[in-house]
Amino acid sequence: MKNDIRKLRKNIGLRQEDLARILGVTRQTVIAIENDKYDPTLELAMKISEFFGVSVNEIFHLR
Repeated sequence: MKNDIRKLRKNIGLRQEDLARILGVTRQTVIAIENDKYDPTLELAMKISEFFGVSVNEIFHLR
């Protein structure tokens, strides 16, 4: 699944490490999601959505 997490994160000047800490995951998880190597659980997708203040559908896109 494609996503806009990298763009959203960079727009607010956040490092991968910072986002990982906020979400309660490892930096490796953030890297994998940003590189479309890992699809987050629904719970994690909702945390990401809530943090950035946009809907899950605005962040994640079917390929």
